[in-house]
Amino acid sequence: MHALDVLGDPVRRRILELLADGEASSGAIATVIGGEFGISQPAVSQHLRVLREQGFATVRPEGQRRLYAVDPAGPREAREWLSTFDGFWLPKLAALDTELARGRRQRRLSAEAAASLAAAKRARAAKRAADTQTISNEE
Repeated sequence: MHALDVLGDPVRRRILELLADGEASSGAIATVIGGEFGISQPAVSQHLRVLREQGFATVRPEGQRRLYAVDPAGPREAREWLSTFDGFWLPKLAALDTELARGRRQRRLSAEAAASLAAAKRARAAKRAADTQTISNEE
C-alpha cells in the first residue's frame, strides 16, 4: 500500500491527527474515532493495524494497554513522494505570496493616506475655527 493510500482514508488521517498530540491508548483512540465516525472498536483496531504495518504508527504495550504514537517514517515517505511535485506548485505559491504581500502593502498605504487626509481636514477645520474666533473677538 502506498503512503498516500494510507492517508487517503479520513479515519486514518484523523487517527494520525490524534497521535500528533502524543501517545494515546487504543481505547482512547477508539472512543474518539467511534464518536466522530460511528465505527466500532474492531474497525478502529483495523485502521490502527494498517497505520502500524505501513510505518505510520508505532505501538508499545504498557500493562494491559497498547499505546500508539506517530512513526515519523510514514509521513516522511509521503512527504518525499510529494516533494517530486514541488516544482509544480511552489512557484505558484511564491507568486501568491507576492500578490498577498502587494495587497497588504496597498491596503496599508491606502489606510495611511486616508489617515493623513483626515488629519489634514481636521487641521484645516481647526484653523478655520480659530480664524472665525479671531474675527469674532476683533468685532
